[in-house]
Amino acid sequence: MIRLFSVREKQKKDAAAAANGKTVKQSAGELRLQKDISELDLPKNVSIRFPNGNDKIMNFEITLKPDEGLYKGGAFLFTFAVPTGYPHDPPKVKCVTKVYHPNIDLEGNICLNILREDWKPVLSISAIVYGLTYLFLSPNADDPLNKEAAAMMQQSPAQFERVVSQSVARGCSIGGEFFPAARGDRSG
Repeated sequence: MIRLFSVREKQKKDAAAAANGKTVKQSAGELRLQKDISELDLPKNVSIRFPNGNDKIMNFEITLKPDEGLYKGGAFLFTFAVPTGYPHDPPKVKCVTKVYHPNIDLEGNICLNILREDWKPVLSISAIVYGLTYLFLSPNADDPLNKEAAAMMQQSPAQFERVVSQSVARGCSIGGEFFPAARGDRSG
């Protein structure tokens, strides 16, 4: 009879082995992520960084700099925390840069269907990057996390464009909330 271990049991064994100085095999999630990252063909306006070192790939950052659309000229930092159950479990992605966007709330949560209910193991990090890029090219006011931004986008598109442009370029207060400039590599 074959006994299958849960992910938690494997994590405990790996941690114990690492503490004893033994080499730890990579999890299936790490192997798949390594493959995804090696196959990434990032557009020129997207960069990836591994703040914990290139050998610690389960947590990384993506900076997206839209080169067209309302958010053109901004730099938006996203953190990716990839669970050991990847690709069966989607990465946890947060927007670190405070941005006035109908699909990104003030805590950095992102309304992108492939990060939730439409995630499938055949999807990859590349699919998420393209999904995030699309959110900046075509914000969706019909499925908002920031309801105020969505309402302004629907009711007063010209005002929404002015506010987004101002918030990206110089920063501004909107509804009592300050959105710092999103230019360069600054985040807020």
